[in-house]
Amino acid sequence: MVKRFVALIAAAVLPVFVRAEITPYPATFQTKMVQTNGTSLHVRVGGKGSAVVLLHGFGDTGDMWAPLAAVLVKDHLVIVPDLRGMGLSEHPDIGYTKKNQARDIAGVMDALKVQRAALVTHDIGNMVGYALAVQFPERITRWAVIDAPIPGIGDWDNIIRSPLLWHFNFRGPDMERLVQGRERIYLDRFYNELSADPKRIDDKTREHYAALYAKPHAMHDAFEQFAAFNQDAIDNKALLAARGKISMPVLAAGAEKSFGPGEAAVLRFVASDVTQVIIPASGHWIMEENPRETVHLIAGFVGH
Repeated sequence: MVKRFVALIAAAVLPVFVRAEITPYPATFQTKMVQTNGTSLHVRVGGKGSAVVLLHGFGDTGDMWAPLAAVLVKDHLVIVPDLRGMGLSEHPDIGYTKKNQARDIAGVMDALKVQRAALVTHDIGNMVGYALAVQFPERITRWAVIDAPIPGIGDWDNIIRSPLLWHFNFRGPDMERLVQGRERIYLDRFYNELSADPKRIDDKTREHYAALYAKPHAMHDAFEQFAAFNQDAIDNKALLAARGKISMPVLAAGAEKSFGPGEAAVLRFVASDVTQVIIPASGHWIMEENPRETVHLIAGFVGH
């Protein structure tokens, strides 16, 4: 698994699925600040029917999900928060363990009077997603988990030794001073190294996210997401030991040029009903690199 993850920067000649720029959400979506678990999250809400919650990761915000949301909203109530301290959500000083952020999301569901929902997650969203599914299994009907490991689970101790994951321990006041005013340069490193083809992540997309991560406290709080990983690993091992494997259907989607089948390998440690799929022609940034296939796979799974 580690070898495959390290290989994600390999060059490839692939068909192009470029999203020209950040896709806007359909006009039917509303945005609101939702008070939850001692903070306030920026949440996009649209549609009606069975609910779907979409959780983003680092380098993105909930904006990443717009092409998927535009499809799901035809038949579902679609709920897309920015995680604590990210995007347009509030920036509290504490609370960045994924176990706690799962309570953020449960509180959003409560505020919107949603008892049960399907869950779609990517990157750090996967980590919040597991904590949500294992703590509140009665509230998650099915879970599509995309291209990132879960702290403390499976081959985690070897995965974090990958040189590509140097940023897990890059934080602190001096690091923040180095990045301040250079957020675009910092994020470009991840868009370039973790993609199959950096050209698929266009300049307007990069500028959009760089501006959001340049907001006051935004990069500090992004670093706090990584700083919590050690505690997340402890929490996840304890949750798995106490509660066992989750039983809802899980779609484990690894990008072809990133985590690949390793995604399903990780999820089988914590879930009993795992289906493996590969998002072709993509590195880690699935919604920027191959939105068409990602939307097809996820919409098919959620629509069951």
